[in-house]
Formats: sequence, structure tokens, C-alpha cells
Amino acid sequence: MKHFSFHSDSDSASLLQCGLFILSIIFISAVSISYGQNHLKKEASTTNADVASSKNIPASGTAYSKSSKKLPIYCVDTPDKKIALSFDAAWGNEDTKKIMDILDEYKVHVTFFMTGGWVNSYPDDVKMIAERGHDLGNHSQNHKQMSQLSSAECKEEIMSVHNKVKELTGKEMSLFRPPYGDYNDTLVTCAKECGYNAIQWDVDSLDWKDYGVDSIIKTVCEHKHLGNGSIILCHNGAKYTAEALKTLISTLQEKGYEFVPISELIYPDSDEIDTEGRQHPIHK
Repeated sequence: MKHFSFHSDSDSASLLQCGLFILSIIFISAVSISYGQNHLKKEASTTNADVASSKNIPASGTAYSKSSKKLPIYCVDTPDKKIALSFDAAWGNEDTKKIMDILDEYKVHVTFFMTGGWVNSYPDDVKMIAERGHDLGNHSQNHKQMSQLSSAECKEEIMSVHNKVKELTGKEMSLFRPPYGDYNDTLVTCAKECGYNAIQWDVDSLDWKDYGVDSIIKTVCEHKHLGNGSIILCHNGAKYTAEALKTLISTLQEKGYEFVPISELIYPDSDEIDTEGRQHPIHK
């Protein structure tokens, strides 16, 4: 004979109510924990910003976690409203003279990171950049992915351009930007051993995407990372960069920023770089 178990309607209703009660408790607890965590994050962020404002220093402040990884410099910790504009020169020179004239007009000095191929193709432009007081920067000989190279190959890529520029201008370069922003510990170490600081950026104009003049201006001037010590990435060979440059410079100057070459923005002898790539002065 088969046996059947029966439950009354009242028993089923009680079990359902109990289950719903338990789920409600779990949901309320999860929401409370999430709210508490977000509130703490917001409170900590607000406090940090308030402290920075009261001391006229960036929100990162002087307290930071030094990176355990070897990092290039993405931006710089400074109390001054100074920023650096940089141009990667790896192809073309049609707008280089126009860019230089605009920089002269606004009395702005920048940093040009040049590949060996560009130096070979446009030696007179290299000399013009130097003569007009801009930083000469190294962008490698062949624009390779440097993280895939050995130490010896990295040094060859760096020093090949270095020697060419020195022969043309008599100047020693000390700023190196990895092609594609690609690097590893080996490259950063090799750059240092060659007398260079490896330099990245924290504000990318995206001018190489050819989205147009307005896009370049908006991308830079409204960038979420723009602030004291920012390094801006542009390309002298991009289609709309020269056309956007006047408005870009004047807009940032109206915001109170002063343009300086990267060599004047960074702390050349400091290896104090936090986990966000912000370089800090050496603590004594």
C-alpha cells in the first residue's frame, strides 16, 4: 500500500511566510552592508579632497603607496597648476611647422618624443624643435613593443636615437616614451641605466583616432584625470591636432594651468612613484 503525506493549507502558508521572512532579512542585511561600504568610500574620498583643498595640493596628497612594480611616470605630484603637453613624432611632418608657430604664439614649451625613423626623415625639424627651446624626447629607434625585447635590444633602441639626436643638435636627451605605452620592469630599468626617465601620460587626446577638432578639445579639457602635474599625449602627425591646438591651449590657460616641458615638471632623480603612476618628490 502506498503512503501519502498531507499538509494543510495553513501549514503551507506558514512555511511560505517563514521563507519570505528569511529572504527579507538576507536582502536587508546585504543592502545595509553595501550602503555602509559605499558611504565609507565616499566619506574617505571627501575627506581626502577636503585636505587637499585646504593645503593646495593634489587630491593624492603626500600620503601614498609606493608601487612595488617599476613604473614610468604618468603624472606628477605638485601643488602648482602646471601641466605638460607632449607630442609623439613617429610619422609625417606636414603640420610640425604650424604647431611650432602656435606654440611660439602662446609662449608654450612642450616635449617632442621622436623615433629614429622620424629623426632620419626630418633632421631640420629636429634642429628647429631644439632651437625653439622645446624638450627633445626619445621614442625608440623602430617603434617596437619594447616589453618583448631583451635588455640589450632595449638599450640599442634607446641609444641609437640618442646618438643621432646628439649628433644633430649637440643635446643629450633624458626622457623616453615607450612606443604604444608598452613597457615592463626590464624596459624601465634599461631606460634608467641609459640615463632616461620613462614617461607615459595620464591625459590622452585620442587625436590619432581622427574624431575631429572638437573631440580633441573636449577629450583633453574635460578629461577626468586632468589636474596639477598632468601629462597630455598628442601626435604631431595626427589629422586635426594642429587645428585644435590654439583652442586647447587657450582653454587650459583660462582654467589657470601653466604649460611647462616635461623636463621641468618631473623630479629627475626621484623613483618615488605611487601605484597610480604619479611621481612624488624624494622624502628626506
